[in-house]
Amino acid sequence: MKVAVTLFALLVAAPCAAQDVAAGEVLYKQKCAACHQPTGKGVKGAFPALAGDALVLGDPALLSRMLLVGKGGMPTFKRLMTDQQIADVLSFVRSSFGNSAAPVLPDVVAAMRATLPASGGPTGPLGN
Repeated sequence: MKVAVTLFALLVAAPCAAQDVAAGEVLYKQKCAACHQPTGKGVKGAFPALAGDALVLGDPALLSRMLLVGKGGMPTFKRLMTDQQIADVLSFVRSSFGNSAAPVLPDVVAAMRATLPASGGPTGPLGN
């Protein structure tokens, strides 16, 4: 019975994950590709490559923080994107450009957002 329930859950979740990645691709093209390039290879010395990047492939919470607070020339998306949108675009990036990492859940983004100050600049690692 447990196997049947697990299989059912996976079958139901797979189309949802595919939709999230598709939504993430649209967001990537709108908000990220101009700098990081459509290929995810970035521009050397200006915009980092996302393909094979340790931050992209690492802890989803830290990656979420990067989008929420920005860094250097990268803007903050804290007020521009919902938790779902950030999770979608990060899931797309983590599964594209030769990357193969687990999707980012909106709950992870929400938890990271909750650690940030409500107003003012970011604090802590990856803050400006």
